[in-house]
Amino acid sequence: MAITPLDIANMALAVLDEAPLDSLDQDVKAARLLNLHFDLTREAELTRHAWVFAILSASVPGSDTGSGGCTLNVAYELPADCLRPLPPTHNGEPDGVPVSWRQEAGIIYSDRPGPLAIRYIANLTDPNDWDALFTEVLVAALAVKIAHPLTHKAGMIDIARSAYDRALDAAFSANAIQRGGRAYTASWAIRRGDNRYAR
Repeated sequence: MAITPLDIANMALAVLDEAPLDSLDQDVKAARLLNLHFDLTREAELTRHAWVFAILSASVPGSDTGSGGCTLNVAYELPADCLRPLPPTHNGEPDGVPVSWRQEAGIIYSDRPGPLAIRYIANLTDPNDWDALFTEVLVAALAVKIAHPLTHKAGMIDIARSAYDRALDAAFSANAIQRGGRAYTASWAIRRGDNRYAR
């Protein structure tokens, strides 16, 4: 069954023992708060951890910046949907030999000639592309964000934080979050048969 942002919003409200919404367009405080925090919280939670389902791969061409004495003089533009690049390696695999690099805004600088195989956390906006454990984390994170302004009850903030900690622990236990090379499994793109990002 398809899941919607409204479903996620109502799950966050359920954590706080609040009534569900009929629509995120309702002119009520809960809807206004959820609309305010939804996208930023989603991006923050995606960026904060290396979620396996959100790791995509791409081969990006490089351009020599002509920086002369600077060793990191090959520039690689990150994909438009990149929230955070993962440390690049020579073969593009998480357990490969690390590559010298630095990031400035949406550009990676390295000493390797292109193309460069990169892995990155993608800005996935469709809830149906998310791992269920990430959804649980996002639900709890939203509940934490809106708990005080919506309920003004300190106990509800504690309940939301406890739900967040439990959801994150479950994600780590299930290896839904990469911990270095060993916890890496197939990326979301490869699992769904999208070969555009295949290594």
